[in-house]
Amino acid sequence: MTEENFNPIPQPDQLDIREKEDAMGAYLMMFAALGAGLPLPILNLVAAIIYYYINKGKSLFVRFHSLQSLLSQLPTSILNAIAVFWGARIIFLDYAFTDVFKGYLWLVGVANLIYIIFSIIGAVKARKGEMYYFLFFGRVSYQSVFKKKDFVTEKIVNQPPKM
Repeated sequence: MTEENFNPIPQPDQLDIREKEDAMGAYLMMFAALGAGLPLPILNLVAAIIYYYINKGKSLFVRFHSLQSLLSQLPTSILNAIAVFWGARIIFLDYAFTDVFKGYLWLVGVANLIYIIFSIIGAVKARKGEMYYFLFFGRVSYQSVFKKKDFVTEKIVNQPPKM
């Protein structure tokens, strides 16, 4: 890649308050279904997709955080959707409430807790104008938005993810 293909990572002092708030808002999409009062995990994913497409043109900083939030929400939404449909099947079709289902609910609960913790940290960092890289999803989002694969060694706040 040549130097002109790289997009610089914005630093906190280069971002206005609106960009920081829009980036933070991407992580709050996980509460969309709760705001609507519905226990439908797919609603959160739809909200995250809409948020990403509405905000991706605002700035690279907002685009990065929106994409990272969207990508990291996919596994949790799938796990939650399976739990909801499995639970509905147990309730409405008189299937047994097995230990396997109980174990799956524990797995889903732990996955949601981890996702919530990472999202809150991501939202706080985004509000401060800082980059925060989730495991795997941070690197994918970074490479997609900033088109960089090498790393900067300067002493700056926002750095690319470590390989």
